[in-house]
Amino acid sequence: MIKPITNNDMTEANAQKVAVVDFNATWCGPCRMLGPVLEELSDELAGQVAFYGCDVDENDELAGKFGIMSVPTVLLLKNGEKAAVQVGFRPKADYLNWIKSNL
Repeated sequence: MIKPITNNDMTEANAQKVAVVDFNATWCGPCRMLGPVLEELSDELAGQVAFYGCDVDENDELAGKFGIMSVPTVLLLKNGEKAAVQVGFRPKADYLNWIKSNL
């Protein structure tokens, strides 16, 4: 399950040992393609990785804080610290390998 981030508040995501945060926008085609991929990964990696979604139009301060310049941008956080970044749509296997390599 991907939990939405609202009100520019990443308190819950930052509290996780490992969190994946998808910065996206409703008008973004690649973002709409990536959503189901991350949803599948959230089911497969349940208990290991927490997944979050952040609409950049509704959370512009947060997007600015992380320097999000294009969507989709996916951050991997370890104990609240940015550990890795992926920009753009990629196949599910690429994201799975990326996440596992950063655990």
